[in-house]
Amino acid sequence: MTTPTDNNNPANQNGDAPNRRRKPIMLAIAGVFILAGLAYGYYYSTVLSKQVETDDAYVGGNLVTLTPQVSGTVIAINADETQLVKAGQELIRLDPADAAVALKQAEAQLGETVRGLRQTYANVDQFNAVLAQRKVDLARAQDDLARRAPLLAEKAVSAEDVDHARKAVDAARQALNVAEKQAEASRAAIEGVSLLDHPSVLRARANFDQAYLSAKRNALVAPVSGYVAKRSVQVGQRITAGMPLLSIVPLDALWVDANFKEPELRNIRIGQPVRVETDIYGGKVEYHGKVIGLAAGTGSAFALLPAQNATGNWIKVVQRIPVRIALDAKELAEHPLRVGLSTTVTVDTHNREGDTLARTTNQTAVYSTPVFDSQMGDAEALADKIIARNAGVPLAKVQQTHS
Repeated sequence: MTTPTDNNNPANQNGDAPNRRRKPIMLAIAGVFILAGLAYGYYYSTVLSKQVETDDAYVGGNLVTLTPQVSGTVIAINADETQLVKAGQELIRLDPADAAVALKQAEAQLGETVRGLRQTYANVDQFNAVLAQRKVDLARAQDDLARRAPLLAEKAVSAEDVDHARKAVDAARQALNVAEKQAEASRAAIEGVSLLDHPSVLRARANFDQAYLSAKRNALVAPVSGYVAKRSVQVGQRITAGMPLLSIVPLDALWVDANFKEPELRNIRIGQPVRVETDIYGGKVEYHGKVIGLAAGTGSAFALLPAQNATGNWIKVVQRIPVRIALDAKELAEHPLRVGLSTTVTVDTHNREGDTLARTTNQTAVYSTPVFDSQMGDAEALADKIIARNAGVPLAKVQQTHS
C-alpha cells in the first residue's frame, strides 16, 4: 500500500501559499532598509560629516555701561529698563549748580588773562619809548660835558659846572641801563609769541575748556542707541566718576558664541557659513551667519578660578573653545534676539581652506560713538568768542589762529 506524498496533501499546499507570499514582502522590506542605509550612508558622507553642530551656544552683544565723568547728585532720570533710547539722548541729569559756578569763574579768568596780557604788550612799547628817551638824555649829557670840559682850562666855566656835567652823564647812563633792563624784562614775557598764542592764554583757555566740559557732563547722554537694562541709579543719589549707573544693549549688533568641543574644532575655519536656530523662535526661524573667529583659549582657561590640572586626582575633561559667529543684520531686524538666549549652531565645514586664526590686524574701531565729539568743539568756539571780546580783535582772526 503506497503512502501519498506531502505535496499532494491539501493541508500542506494551503500552508505553502502564505510562505510564498511572505518571502517577496520580506525581501522588499529588507531591500528598503538596505536602500535606506545606503542613502543614509551617502547623506552622512556628503552632508552630515561636513557639518558640526552644538547647542552650547548663546547670543552675545555689547553691554554699554553708562558711567559719569564727574561727581554730582542725581536730580532726574529720563529712561528706565526695557525702554528704547537713541544715541545722544539725555538719560540722567546731575545738579549743575557747582559746575555752572566753576564755568563762570573760568570764563572770568580767561578774560582777565587776555586783558592783562594786552596791558603787558602795551607796556613793551612804553618801555621801548622810555629806552629811546634815555638814549637821547645820555647823548645830550655827553654833549654838554664835551662842550664844558675844554672851557675849564680857560677858566670860562667853573670846575663845579664841569663836575655837574659829569654827574649828569653818569646819571643818564644809569637811567639808560635801568630802561634797558626794564625793556628786556617786558620783552621776555612776550617775545616770540603773539597774544593769542601766549602760554598764559592757552592755560586759561584749557581751564575754561575743562570747566565747560564738566558743566556739560552733568547731563549723561546715551552713547549708542539700544535698550536700557540694569538701572541701579536713583534720584537724589550722590554718584562719583566711573560709577556704573545703567547699561544699554544695542540689539542691532548681536553675535553668537558657540562652544565647541575640542574634537569638533578640527574642521572649523574662519569664513565658513553657519545656520542658527534659537529656542525663542524654534525651527520656524533660521538665521544665517559665518564664523569670524575662534577664541585664543578654552573657557576654563579664562575662568575666575582656572582648573588646577597638575594634581594627583586629575581627571580628563573635554574642553570647549568659543567660536564667534556673526549674524545677518537683516534677519536680526526681522526677528530680534536678546543677549544670552540659547541657540543651536550648525557650521558647514565643506570648505576647509580658511584659517583657524586671524592673519591680519583690525585697523578700524570695533565699536565707536560720535556722541561726545561735539562737546570739545563747542567749548573751543565759546573760548574763541571770549578771547576775541577781551583782546579787541575780530573773531575770525582768533578762529584762524586755532584752526
